[in-house]
Amino acid sequence: MHFLDQAKIYLRSGSGGPGAVSFRREKYIEYGGPDGGNGGRGGDIVFVAVPGLNTLIDFRYTQHFKAKRGGHGMGQNRTGKSADDLVIEVPVGTQILDEDRETVIADLVEVGQRVTLLEGGMGGRGNASYKTATNRAPRQHQPGEAGQELWVWLRLKLLADAGLVGLPNAGKSTFINQVSNAQAKVGDYAFTTLVPKLGVVRHKGREFVLADIPGLIEGAAEGAGIGDRFLGHIERCRVLIHLVDITGADPAAAMRVVEGELEAYGEALDDKPRLVALNKIDMADAELIAGFAAELKEAGADEVFPISGATGAGVEALLDAVLSYLPQRTATEQPRQDPDDEDEIGDWSPI
Repeated sequence: MHFLDQAKIYLRSGSGGPGAVSFRREKYIEYGGPDGGNGGRGGDIVFVAVPGLNTLIDFRYTQHFKAKRGGHGMGQNRTGKSADDLVIEVPVGTQILDEDRETVIADLVEVGQRVTLLEGGMGGRGNASYKTATNRAPRQHQPGEAGQELWVWLRLKLLADAGLVGLPNAGKSTFINQVSNAQAKVGDYAFTTLVPKLGVVRHKGREFVLADIPGLIEGAAEGAGIGDRFLGHIERCRVLIHLVDITGADPAAAMRVVEGELEAYGEALDDKPRLVALNKIDMADAELIAGFAAELKEAGADEVFPISGATGAGVEALLDAVLSYLPQRTATEQPRQDPDDEDEIGDWSPI
């Protein structure tokens, strides 16, 4: 399945149905009077966050969404049928923005969360509602309120507990394959990862979601390389894992490049807790590892975790550190409940 994290769509709620102009016609009743019913209400445009989706690819092929209009009012004081709401399913983590992409209209961050974005038009009044003591046979009616229309942008920000950052070829794909159920592409060339990947990590009886995004290079904030487009997918992470390649020419300089791009992007990414991991230690000796670890600390790292994504060396200590930044039970973990105690245990919450 192709990954798509932005889409522009057109929305229009349903118009209200027109009211009816009708008069009662029955045998032996000379002056039956008006009996035109009101029109039905138009359908709303409703967004709902559903599990199992992690891309907006469906909106590449369907870009116009129009709810149905309400039914016509009828004689015998019959109200027209209200139209069904048009429900649009989106992945959890989807933001709805206005056309200029500046204002966030809604942010769907929980499974089952619903937002009524556009309301359908009210049905028009039939002539029966206009009857008064002085106007016994009204012939006016309302056509029904028009629906609302709007162009919006959908932007997906994947929900993950921890995020991987680093230069291209820092070993992020190998690392996420090592610690999670992800199957990211691995290659000996830059930008092997072209779209974000998610993996579920199981460590010491805990579970958390790890996100891998394409590598950053100097100038990514200005559009160099793949740019900073995918940094939005780690905005919601509780902690970032910064992988630094020990086989690079200058690991400390590489770390500063990525940190600079995070700061340039903004959105408080540079304020998030950071775990610096010196990767590929299986290709260096102990003296070189110790020397580069000291340089990374001098460059601003609070603590350096020497690891090897290929062999798994040092990974356990890094994952232990990740768990310290997570709540007692993350969103992916389900509590084990005894069937006999169902009445005693209330609704579970991740917070």
